[in-house]
Amino acid sequence: QVHVVESGETLVQAGGSLKLSCTASGSNAPIETLGWYRQAPGKEREFVADITKGAEFIGYKDSVKGRFTIPLDDAENTGYLQMDKLKIEDTGAYYCFLFINRTYWGQGTQVTVSS
Repeated sequence: QVHVVESGETLVQAGGSLKLSCTASGSNAPIETLGWYRQAPGKEREFVADITKGAEFIGYKDSVKGRFTIPLDDAENTGYLQMDKLKIEDTGAYYCFLFINRTYWGQGTQVTVSS
């Protein structure tokens, strides 16, 4: 059984940086795809970024391009979301997903960007 464990800082001022991590525990199988969605209060969940094994394909939401990166450590079965130049509108609950034969979701991490 795969468990998705999220962790990372959760509060920062606008213009600052945060880094979230997402680890697949309970499995030795490699992560095929890992990504992040977020949900702001009163809004629908939206795609942020994803990456495939070996970084063959990487995708970003337009509004985070140039500010966010999504490294994937294949050896550690861990992915990250490095968020720089954060804006207030980046505030929301961030959910990691990963695909190992099927999709698994993390519990979510609240990110708050203050003015």
